[in-house]
Amino acid sequence: MPLVLTDEQEMMRDSARGFLAEHAPIAHFRKIRDSRDPLCFSRDLWKTMAEMGFAGVLVPEAFGGVGLGYVEAGIILEEAGRTLTPSPMLSTALVAVTVLARFASEAQKTALLPGIAKGERIVALAVDEGAKHKPEGIALSAKRAGNGFRLDGRKGFVLDGAAADTLIVAARTAGAPGEISGITLFLVDAKAKGVTAEQTIMVDNRNAARFTFEGVEVDGGAVIGEVDGGWAALEAGLNAGRAGAAAELVGAGGEVFERTVAYVRERKQFGKLIGEFQGLQHRLAHLYTEMEIARATSLKALQMLDEKPDAAGPYVALAKAKTGEIARLASQEGVQMHGGMGMTDDLDFGIFMKKIRVTQEIFGDANFHTDRIARLRGY
Repeated sequence: MPLVLTDEQEMMRDSARGFLAEHAPIAHFRKIRDSRDPLCFSRDLWKTMAEMGFAGVLVPEAFGGVGLGYVEAGIILEEAGRTLTPSPMLSTALVAVTVLARFASEAQKTALLPGIAKGERIVALAVDEGAKHKPEGIALSAKRAGNGFRLDGRKGFVLDGAAADTLIVAARTAGAPGEISGITLFLVDAKAKGVTAEQTIMVDNRNAARFTFEGVEVDGGAVIGEVDGGWAALEAGLNAGRAGAAAELVGAGGEVFERTVAYVRERKQFGKLIGEFQGLQHRLAHLYTEMEIARATSLKALQMLDEKPDAAGPYVALAKAKTGEIARLASQEGVQMHGGMGMTDDLDFGIFMKKIRVTQEIFGDANFHTDRIARLRGY
């Protein structure tokens, strides 16, 4: 499939760009950050985004959604990356909806998907337990108890966990940490007895939380898919999140690049525009080609999720690794070409740098995905 957007997708990009520029400019991010909003995003804005179809972009029409694909979801996230829009788009509209739409029962879909599409329900995935992303290292236990299960353990870095109404918890029902078999996904009320949350606001003001589960009881209806067979659903959700994060990185990196180009065209030094200096021209030309590569890898990963989701793993890993490294380069070059003021809070480059650095870590950094590609290729 050509690595270009269709006419309809370009129209959607223009619509999303105009909407976010008007309703969620970077001034909106600064307001949320400076007011120390405990949710780290605006529920009113999220409901307005839901009315635009953003929250339900992947939700099937039968459950009140728009029923579009991952390319369209990536378009929204790329534009959100440009304005640093704080929202549960990644955690809920991509990761959670992917797991629910593909693997949940009809009863579970009916209970959750319409609320997500309306922007009324936040659902977060609780998977990681250590300092780094390692989904196969799940140790949180789920032991059979009566007609259900009893959950005990901890989860960290749950994206939008402090705002979540429902958690998708990856637990171990068999095997040992490090094995992909024996993992089961459970739907857990975030306010259930035995669930304790500790909010962790990241350096980029992103909302996350640590959770402790102590004797949390759930019934059999909370299981997503099959007991011991949750790895496929977990991987599907993580791949959606990784591709979405890659799109967000393309947006953030692209915005920084465009601002830097505009600056070197107007800033004078020694009586000349600094954009006339060959050294800066070479660096910007290199960054331009890198940004095009990042955009292409991101789009290909999203296309694969739409066309062949079970074969999308290597493409998603490449996109997440490559876009993270290139967006980081864009932010560094932007700061350097602006000089000392590049890191002041009066400009936005330091904010972009923080956002990019945190997004690099979400669902696996470049090292994780480089290793993942090698393993998927049999090395």
